[in-house]
Amino acid sequence: MMNGNSDAFSPTGCSECDSLQSEFNKGKQKPQLTRTGKILLTIAGTTFGLVFAVTTPFLLPAVRKICLPYVPATLNQVKNVLCLIQDKGGRLIDLGSGDGRIVIEAAKSGLRCDGVELNPWLVLYSRLSSIRHGTHSRTSFYRSDLWTTDLSKYDYVVVFGVDCMMQQLADKLKHELCEEGQVIACRFPLPGIKPVKTIGSGIDAVWLYRKQCFNSRQLGKH
Repeated sequence: MMNGNSDAFSPTGCSECDSLQSEFNKGKQKPQLTRTGKILLTIAGTTFGLVFAVTTPFLLPAVRKICLPYVPATLNQVKNVLCLIQDKGGRLIDLGSGDGRIVIEAAKSGLRCDGVELNPWLVLYSRLSSIRHGTHSRTSFYRSDLWTTDLSKYDYVVVFGVDCMMQQLADKLKHELCEEGQVIACRFPLPGIKPVKTIGSGIDAVWLYRKQCFNSRQLGKH
């Protein structure tokens, strides 16, 4: 027969223990986000994703063994490059074309021009800029690695390089440049090769090389 003790109805036989267990279980419940909290969390996640997507292509060159960072050409650099181009009906490629200004300005003079660039945002910007300047019919921009790009079909190869890459680039040009091909190097000259012409000084210096310049150079030597 049941007695009047309420502990008889307790799962543990102890009402105080059951009360403590109930309070403990309440403390383990996960907090529920409010609608405003969910919206703010979504906005923060989306913003982070967009910032990561935009900035990553600009930061990646810093972790490559040989990098070609984005540094816009100055007005004098662009002017000096164009001064070295004689054949206005030829074909030009800009290695690491950045915002496309060299390609666009060269196309205005009548050349058929291509730009290769690893940063997809700069490729998109260059294409839109070419449309805005009315040169899109004579320009093409590709997201591509300059080291895997075939240079044999171009009359002019333009590069705004960095010192540590010029040796390897010179080796590539020696093998791939066509017989009538010319190279316009900006900021840094090609090591061990005598240019046929130099324009400007300092950061605006531009060096012109022809295929014949590479023939007297021993591959891999400075």
